[in-house]
Amino acid sequence: MQKVCLALPTMRPCPGTIVDLAEEAAYAVANFGAEVHILVLDTTDAAGFAKNADAVASLAPTPGVFVHHLGEEQQREFFRRVAERSGAADPELLLDMMLPGAVAYGSCVNRIFLGAAALGCTSAHLRNDDADFQVLDGEKIFPIHHELLSIGRPAGEAVAGVTRSELDPADADKPVLLVSGSFMGELNVDIGEIRELDPEVYRDVVRLWTPPVWPDEDRDAMVDVSFKGTGTEPFTADESVLGVPDIWNVFMCNVALDHRAYEVLPLLPSVKTLGCDYALLHALVHARMPGVVHNRHIVNYYTPERRTGAGFVPYQMGFVKLLLSMLYLYPVYGGMIDLGRGMLDERHGLKVEPILELVRGSVDWDRAGNEHCLDVLDRSYRKLGGKYAELADAVAERRPQLLDEAQEDARRWAVLIEAWAPLVAASRAEGLGAVSEVPAG
Repeated sequence: MQKVCLALPTMRPCPGTIVDLAEEAAYAVANFGAEVHILVLDTTDAAGFAKNADAVASLAPTPGVFVHHLGEEQQREFFRRVAERSGAADPELLLDMMLPGAVAYGSCVNRIFLGAAALGCTSAHLRNDDADFQVLDGEKIFPIHHELLSIGRPAGEAVAGVTRSELDPADADKPVLLVSGSFMGELNVDIGEIRELDPEVYRDVVRLWTPPVWPDEDRDAMVDVSFKGTGTEPFTADESVLGVPDIWNVFMCNVALDHRAYEVLPLLPSVKTLGCDYALLHALVHARMPGVVHNRHIVNYYTPERRTGAGFVPYQMGFVKLLLSMLYLYPVYGGMIDLGRGMLDERHGLKVEPILELVRGSVDWDRAGNEHCLDVLDRSYRKLGGKYAELADAVAERRPQLLDEAQEDARRWAVLIEAWAPLVAASRAEGLGAVSEVPAG
């Protein structure tokens, strides 16, 4: 029996998403005989937590489905115990990287990974609180269908569960550590308004996250596909492909990962930084591990706070920090491409040592690229005017701090990678179980 973690990190009231997750879990039990642990890691305020708790309490009991809903203080206590149990020299630093006092997309997924280890699950299935499932003939289209067909299986066995195989026969014994769909709907980074206001400014801005060593035509081609997902064609029938995925076809908003991946490499613990949760997908793809890409895409939508007066600048600042992070990530990703299957051990698992060496090597990268990035952003935002001119002012005011934070994020990632294996072991030993399990119904 597969024991899996169906996970939802959230910082807002999302009772409808919780109900959807319970339906997906019931589908997994009914169709695959899996044991499903729904893990909701909730950092909303007291009123938001109460709404989510009411949704959890209203769920009908389902044999084989177990619900764990942890508020921020419960999480803090658990991860404090884990950090101390890991034997780390500075458990408070690890706790801060796991549960900082601000939004951190990589950190919330890292908490999911350690929660899955504590629950004894063999895979983690990630969902978002700002996405819906597609519907066909009144039935929701659950990604877990394809995920449970393949995740963790030898690729040669997974061939039977896909509609098309591009598997190299030499990879038949390698496990499927990654299954992913895409998304449709709005861009997964809320910058579409820039494109509407001035397509040339949009191109200049998005170009900043492309590899600077690429030729201009390749950078422009990357701009054209960035943040767009799969388009607008709705689901009509299952399609799935087994092989080495293209990095553009895998998304953390709709993914299943085997424990042999996420127990090796954590994500960046960057605070208030969009897109800092993709490094593990890069490692698996660039190591040329077989994976499955399917078409049970989710529907992305925006929550309103990111476009309000109070929420606009903080959200867009997260995009600025994403752009600055690439100075340190592209050397790592490029090194991963060069290493290829050299990142795998004799059992076809990821080796952490070569990845850690790449991360350490990126920390002292010349900041000139990020100085240029901020110069281009300043010109671009001021050209747009209005609230974007105000954003330019905010970025200019924080310029030295932003440059320092991007470098410090890379350094902290190296520290977390070093500590990750002991944290995973401590989570397994600590367990989650009854501490968080919520009776449904």
